[in-house]
Amino acid sequence: MNDDLTTLDFWARPPADRLAAFARLRALDRPVFFHEQRIPFLRAGRGFHALVRHADVVHASRNAKVFSSEPAATSPEPPPWIALLFGRPMVNMDDPRHARLRRIVSRAFTPRRLAQIDEHIAKTATAIVDDVLRAGSGDFVADVAARLPIKVICAMMGIPEHYHAHVAACVDAMTEYSGVRGDVARLRTLRLFGGNVKAIIDLHRLVARLGRERRETPGDDLISALVGADVDGERLSVRELGAFFDLLLVAGNETTRNALAHGLKLFTDHPDQRALLMADFDARIGGAIEELVRYVSPIMQFQRTLTCDHEMNGHLYRRGDKVVLFYLSANRDEEVFTDADRFDITRKPNPHVGFGGPGPHLCLGAHLARREISAMFRELFTRAPDIRAAGEPELLLSNFDNGITHLPYRT
Repeated sequence: MNDDLTTLDFWARPPADRLAAFARLRALDRPVFFHEQRIPFLRAGRGFHALVRHADVVHASRNAKVFSSEPAATSPEPPPWIALLFGRPMVNMDDPRHARLRRIVSRAFTPRRLAQIDEHIAKTATAIVDDVLRAGSGDFVADVAARLPIKVICAMMGIPEHYHAHVAACVDAMTEYSGVRGDVARLRTLRLFGGNVKAIIDLHRLVARLGRERRETPGDDLISALVGADVDGERLSVRELGAFFDLLLVAGNETTRNALAHGLKLFTDHPDQRALLMADFDARIGGAIEELVRYVSPIMQFQRTLTCDHEMNGHLYRRGDKVVLFYLSANRDEEVFTDADRFDITRKPNPHVGFGGPGPHLCLGAHLARREISAMFRELFTRAPDIRAAGEPELLLSNFDNGITHLPYRT
């Protein structure tokens, strides 16, 4: 069986087949190198080493000076002009630039602001479940999973309500293609030079205009906090604000959206785990979220570039080599997780890397995602106790985003 991670055929295989392939790769006594196919109009990939074991992913994550996020943590790498035009998001930065931006952004998430966010998440979840109960059935992604994070992020940022639908459409355009290599070169090129770039331009124009307005007339929202934040005499530039908005929308949206959609299917397929959760929701929801993120791996991988020669597990990686951290595989590593393919909300310990490995790039929005997932399942399973997936999910074709595009449900 062909386990070439660069092909469209591999990522179109059923999830169980892909996980079995990663198990075969973990069992090898050597790292595996994959050659990338050339993508028209983009820089040719030099290939990459696949880091599929939990220990290797954790090691690379902790050693950010050796395993660099620059020039890009996503793959295939975007051309340099993208960063020149739109700025470089934090996920594609190393310290000290990464640390500077993270300090500014984290100052905006004060206890008072987090309390406001919790209140808005709860209200939004309530309104969504009101609609679910009225409808009785539909597409869980469109009706629930995709609505919550976009509404929460837009409210946090202070985006007026009449822009929300446009912001959601831009995010869909930016993530419709998300990581498949080689065989879809034409699709990749069309997305990059078509809807993808237009979506980025539209979002940057919107947040830049709002940023200028909030500098003059601050409000009680995240844009006001970010443009007014002053850390050691520094604040976010217009391009930095736009790049952060992109990151928050894509990363903050996709993680919660994917976890919620996969979660409904998992709790439908594992009624014992759902019953266990609802027997003591407050005590078990934390562990349930961690197991859900481990089991699903909403973001399946990120790339790193070696800044120097480095030996790991007896293999010498050379300066300039690319490695891809496959969180999807690390989260099923038999050396770390007992019965790794079992969904168990009581699993302890659970050192998953579903929010990225430990280190400076651990997901800044992980706490927000946990809040959203908790509030949504509390509201759903309390008020719609019979809600369940009514069919098989339609999966996004991607090697990056473990997304579900459609999932029928009924109450």
